[in-house]
Amino acid sequence: MFFTESVQIMLSNFSFDDSNLPALNVLRQEVRDFLEEERQRGTVLRSPEGWDRFDPAFSKRLGARGWLGMTLPKEYGGHERTALERYVVTEELITAGAPLRAHWLTDRQIGPGILHYGTEAQKRLYLPRIAAGELYFCAGLSEPDSGSDLASIRTRATRVDGGWRINGSKIWTSGAHRVHMINLFARSSGTPEDRQQGVTQFLTDLNSPGITVRPIINMHGDHDFNQVFFDDVFVPDDAVLGTVGNAWSQVSTELAHERSGCERWLLSYGLLTRLITQVGSTPEPHVAERIGHLVAHLWTMHRMSFSIAAMLEEGKTPNVEAALVKDLGTHYDLEVPVVARQLIPPHVRASLEEDAPFNAMFNRVLDYSPSFTIRGGTREILRGIIARGLGLR
Repeated sequence: MFFTESVQIMLSNFSFDDSNLPALNVLRQEVRDFLEEERQRGTVLRSPEGWDRFDPAFSKRLGARGWLGMTLPKEYGGHERTALERYVVTEELITAGAPLRAHWLTDRQIGPGILHYGTEAQKRLYLPRIAAGELYFCAGLSEPDSGSDLASIRTRATRVDGGWRINGSKIWTSGAHRVHMINLFARSSGTPEDRQQGVTQFLTDLNSPGITVRPIINMHGDHDFNQVFFDDVFVPDDAVLGTVGNAWSQVSTELAHERSGCERWLLSYGLLTRLITQVGSTPEPHVAERIGHLVAHLWTMHRMSFSIAAMLEEGKTPNVEAALVKDLGTHYDLEVPVVARQLIPPHVRASLEEDAPFNAMFNRVLDYSPSFTIRGGTREILRGIIARGLGLR
């Protein structure tokens, strides 16, 4: 029993030595108490989808608790909590399998982006609704035929009387079929050869005339991705986020939030917990060693990610550190299903019920794992950022 209990306690508690930060311990317990209440309601469960479930009602309950828009100023509906406090809340929610997809991207990066770059009118219009869990965005970044080369975008924003006319398309747009708005990254001057110059962000209502959202069904049979088409879509001048032509530096700051969070190394967390349960309380020594390696790696990612939250709290933009955490996290999330396949071989999985918890979790992670390498930037892009930060390029 010692092996299973000790590893499960470490996974569930994340006993990071934050004794000098007692408020975080209190907050962590508050979140756990809330999650226990939600388990009784059936909204929090260790399902294959984990936190990647869309539940607006749950998002609104988080907003009512003050756990959305945590770092935003109170005058805009926020709570002026620290980035470390937000980290504790999100880590607990993700590892519990709470349904976070509805508000996730909006709370993580759109809200901070509007706070830093938005007009006063934009802050007052959007931030209170974001903090309440009532307004959801998707990110309009990637484009067909561009891979991860974001600087080569061709979606065009042309100035017209009173605003801009948008033409083009975005792809792999998660959640575009069920959120309210898109943070659109478009070229407002020059050509794709100009790279980072002449690109602008637009806060765009997805109900605008001329926008078409087409589903992309993934290999698991789920509808998460979309391709979004813009055909002469008009957006007013007050939809511009930040400075016209300066979106590249704005997006770089946004991506630091996207790449450094604990969700970047917890995509396979549910499978790890099922694997520990499946091997039982007295596994063979080589099995215990392999799982111990995974848990140690998990702990390292936690410490690194937590330290980046501290950097964000200090007002820093840790682009290189965030890229490093994302790259290591991708490697980790790909390693977990490989180890699971080796420790629970096909003939053993076949002996289990088809919908057994381990099989269901394993099959989902295996199907989704190819996408882990491109979320938040491919490994090649991330390693390029790291190399430049180290002066190697």
